[in-house]
Amino acid sequence: MTPEAAEKLEAFFGVLRGGANPLLLLDYDGTLAPFRVNRFEARPWAGVGELLSRIQRQGRTRMVVVTGRPAGEIAPLLGLERALEVWGLHGAERLYPDGRRELESAAPAARQKLDELRELLQRDSLGGLFEDKPNAVVMHWRGASPHKAKAIEKRTRQLFEPLAQLDGLGLLEFEAGLELRVGRDKGGAVEAILREVGDEAPVANLGDDLTDEAAFRAVRRTGNRGLSVLVRRTWRETDADIWLRPPVELKGFLERWYLSSSQ
Repeated sequence: MTPEAAEKLEAFFGVLRGGANPLLLLDYDGTLAPFRVNRFEARPWAGVGELLSRIQRQGRTRMVVVTGRPAGEIAPLLGLERALEVWGLHGAERLYPDGRRELESAAPAARQKLDELRELLQRDSLGGLFEDKPNAVVMHWRGASPHKAKAIEKRTRQLFEPLAQLDGLGLLEFEAGLELRVGRDKGGAVEAILREVGDEAPVANLGDDLTDEAAFRAVRRTGNRGLSVLVRRTWRETDADIWLRPPVELKGFLERWYLSSSQ
């Protein structure tokens, strides 16, 4: 960690200890859990679930998962004692702890184009892994050989990029995949959450992927009360304030959050 990042981290925990009820925003895949080709096998890093449960039991932190997954997939994988708030589909879906669910609506023309693309990819998945979401179609090539991955990406871009120019549709790039979608992104989700908590609550956002960069930027705009954290085993260019390697440094951060919230 650079001296500047270490100073930012220390300053943030100083704000956390003396601040109002804090906000902890968490991506899931690659952040709380290692990636798996079969996403339903992606369980949290050992010890992470227990640390999150301890923070949850304190009752001080508002903890929210902001994920590209459908929101309903998180609770069974995370296994916390209590339900938590999840913003799924990169922010287009909101699942409240009491089970209420909200989904951003899409324009009829955009829905029609997505439906047509779904039918096409169900017949021919371009050699990749096709994922169907309520607001998007997704192509993954994680786990493919470099040669095959390049071919899948090329075919996917040829299909997705022209459609992304249509009104209401957008292209979301992530590591080893592309998503053609409607609705807010993670940055929009974080901005909506921040509006709810006001201008004083300390907030940290932890994520790993390119899709988390918009959320990092939203948190950085909060000033000294905000901390954006890149969580991944290898460094990449990022707008995050600090970089932590999972699982050890991630667990150290969560342990420190728990202790600071107790003071």
